[in-house]
Amino acid sequence: MDMRTPLGRVRGLGSAKEGTDHFWRQRLTAVANVPLTIFFVIFVLVYHGESFETVAAALGNPIIAVLMALTILSLVIHMRLGMQTVIEDYIHGEGLKVVLLMANSFFAVAIGALSLFAILKLGFGG
Repeated sequence: MDMRTPLGRVRGLGSAKEGTDHFWRQRLTAVANVPLTIFFVIFVLVYHGESFETVAAALGNPIIAVLMALTILSLVIHMRLGMQTVIEDYIHGEGLKVVLLMANSFFAVAIGALSLFAILKLGFGG
């Protein structure tokens, strides 16, 4: 039994087959964010009030730098996926929706790139 409308059958409109992938990526990043955010909060608490040189030296540790980079990547991907869902669900004009989805992607890439650059610069003694 076909649940599509006659117009939908003629146009071939139906599932984009991307909902499951989006769902799992969002859940995966949510699960990854739990330990990574705990690491980040502990790092901030331990180095709160320390000098710039002390924090830069801590980020010079490869394990700390990699964990911080993973935290940034996971949070930015999760943020992008969440905002994509909000835009797709609540923006009804197709033109505005496309513009906002593009802006969402560009914003996520810019924030991720700048954050990773800062971590790498501090990690390598910049």
